[in-house]
Amino acid sequence: MGQLPMQVLIAIGAGVLIGAFAPHAGEALKPLGDLFVKLVRMVIAPVIFVSIVTGIAGMRDLGALGRVAARALGYFAVMSGFALVLGLVVANWVRPGDGFMIAPGALDSGKVADYVAKAHDSTLGGFFMGLIPDTLLSSQIEGNILQVLVVAVLFGVALATVPVAGVGERLLGLFEDLGAVLFRLVAILMRAAPVGAFGAMAFTVGKFGIAALAHLALLVLTFYATSLIFVLGVLGVVSWLAGFSVLRLVRYLTQELLLVFGTSSSESALPGLMQKLEAAGVPRGIVGVVVPTGYSFNLDGTNIYMTLAALFIAQACKVELSLGQQILLLGVAMLSSKGAAGVTGAGFITLAATLAIVPSVPIAGMTLILGVDRFMSECRSLTNFMGNAVATLVIARWEGTLDRAKLAEALGG
Repeated sequence: MGQLPMQVLIAIGAGVLIGAFAPHAGEALKPLGDLFVKLVRMVIAPVIFVSIVTGIAGMRDLGALGRVAARALGYFAVMSGFALVLGLVVANWVRPGDGFMIAPGALDSGKVADYVAKAHDSTLGGFFMGLIPDTLLSSQIEGNILQVLVVAVLFGVALATVPVAGVGERLLGLFEDLGAVLFRLVAILMRAAPVGAFGAMAFTVGKFGIAALAHLALLVLTFYATSLIFVLGVLGVVSWLAGFSVLRLVRYLTQELLLVFGTSSSESALPGLMQKLEAAGVPRGIVGVVVPTGYSFNLDGTNIYMTLAALFIAQACKVELSLGQQILLLGVAMLSSKGAAGVTGAGFITLAATLAIVPSVPIAGMTLILGVDRFMSECRSLTNFMGNAVATLVIARWEGTLDRAKLAEALGG
């Protein structure tokens, strides 16, 4: 393990200790984690824009671009389905909500009113309208990943097809130089990762306390175990079929995974993931298209969470859902997870949108998991992150453009 990952690991441990033994001090350290995540988010939009533009313009083959995008979206749909079904099966098998005996009328819906309101804004209609920014530059200013993706693809296509000789090459060289500077900036910001991880973890433990997990421990443990089964089982098989080991990939991405765990945000490791996948032999064009798209469309951890949490709430409120209702729930979850892409707290918001389709399950039941949602968000982020890392390698392998020698060297054989 390198120096920075070890520093992040030590910082996470120190944050847990501070939060456990000095909770008020731990809560006060929240700005450290928020500041670091904000620093990283500051460069995400330009990094994605430059990576996509240089990848598409360098690719020149627009037919290949469309094929990559189509294959990526198809792959995302299949893996989302696997994740949703796995959450549903485990929830029916373990039944973590059976011991609660909660009367729906005793629940306070006021605590989740804000999430429910945001869920109404996360429909697919609003999602498609939100794809197009108001101006060419507003996507960069607002940092909406999907809008950045749309503008970057259009700009990259225009750059690849510009008819004036020499103009495209000069601009492409300029963007490649800009990309080198941006990734150098990311490397500088990453030096603050231990501080951010320390502050975020101290706040989480100080605010909610380790003891807060006690009465909901089965749900939390079930979610972590299910996510682990998905990563090692489903993603493990997919990786094996593609010719690499998911465990070696986890080791290769240790620094980024620790960062995601410490900050509870997969966005904090997005620039590092893109850089490492390129170093592992994935062409820049594929990295630029698959990774940002996956951050909105390939949310495996969020999908597992939605079906598992929805059935937990139903079980806790003594509401038995028929097979048809559960299948309906699964279908809506598949769509709502895309409709709320890019919304802050998307996991909890999409859960509200999904529960609304089954009136017999009270949305107020979300208050049961509100206290431990912060603990589960770390697992959601880790699973989402690994899902997108595997997806990018698989799409590159599918395209026949993965440099197997570079991949073997990066993953240690």
